[in-house]
Amino acid sequence: MRLLRGMLLRQFAPIFLVALAFFILLLQLMDIFVSIWRYVAHDVPALEVARIALLYLPKCISFALPVSFLFAISYTLGLLYAGNELFAIFGSGVSLHRLVLPFITLGLLISVGSFYFEDAVVIPAFKTKNDAFAKAVKQVTSLSQQRVTVTSPDQRVVYTADYYNDAEQKLQGITIVVRDAGMNLANRIDAMSADWRGTRWVLSGCRIFTWDASTGLLSDETRATWDSPLLSEPPETFRRLASSVDQMRRADAQRYVGLLRKAGLTDFYREALTDYYRKYSFALTPFIVAFIASSLGSTFRRNILLMSLLSSLVISVGFYVAQMVASILAKNGLINPLTGAWTPFALFLLLGFMLFRTART
Repeated sequence: MRLLRGMLLRQFAPIFLVALAFFILLLQLMDIFVSIWRYVAHDVPALEVARIALLYLPKCISFALPVSFLFAISYTLGLLYAGNELFAIFGSGVSLHRLVLPFITLGLLISVGSFYFEDAVVIPAFKTKNDAFAKAVKQVTSLSQQRVTVTSPDQRVVYTADYYNDAEQKLQGITIVVRDAGMNLANRIDAMSADWRGTRWVLSGCRIFTWDASTGLLSDETRATWDSPLLSEPPETFRRLASSVDQMRRADAQRYVGLLRKAGLTDFYREALTDYYRKYSFALTPFIVAFIASSLGSTFRRNILLMSLLSSLVISVGFYVAQMVASILAKNGLINPLTGAWTPFALFLLLGFMLFRTART
């Protein structure tokens, strides 16, 4: 059995590497052709284009890995089926699940490895690629925004500003409502501006209204500046939400989701949480395709290359479409984020088991 599995893996390995190289090349060409007019318009040197393409390589590997793995397994088993070798293997008492156990194990190992590869290599390289591309084509992205409202984690401080300047970490036209421990109004501060001083905001040009609950009187005073440790909400909370969880490492994504939750931004929080859960479900894609491909291997006897490639593309597109639909439903609140992230995985895993049970042996 060890000899048989070794032969199977030796036949599988070159097919997998060639398929991986093919899909990587396809993704690289698509990325270059989509952006080529920008490169030409801004006279970007060929070496810089090559550097950007190199930085995109880890992301291409991440995208190409599942479909290449699916194609290689189905094509390898298809060749054995076309050469009547599967009949000899099954006739000798070797069951399908014993035969494809190396593929299932390899799929699980690739899934675990791709999860850490995504976090350690793909995301930093893709971020560097996006920054290099933006610099090359002179694309400017600002995190400043107008009309921003933020609530502190304990709900005691509410910030409303006309404009947040991210470059200077400064708020303009700001109104702050401070509540006491009983969530009753304590102060309202109207200020012309606020500057971030490392640990808190310092207000300038202030008019402070104070409510005295014991006397029922409202007093006000004017100050040049107002400094309080209560105003400790970090500048990141006020930034325009241009960040994508898909482009963040796990630790950063977790902090970002928590930041959205603290800010009370329900829609953005739901969307970010769905993408965060999908980081885990997407990593297990090679494990799913190992089941599906193992059952497809004994299906095609003719036109094996074409049918294996076609089935790989159809299943991959179907999986990505299912992920997209489930994510849209989750981000719009029709299903919860956890369900939206894991439903496609569960459905295709079930499909793999069903195909595996009905596979020709």
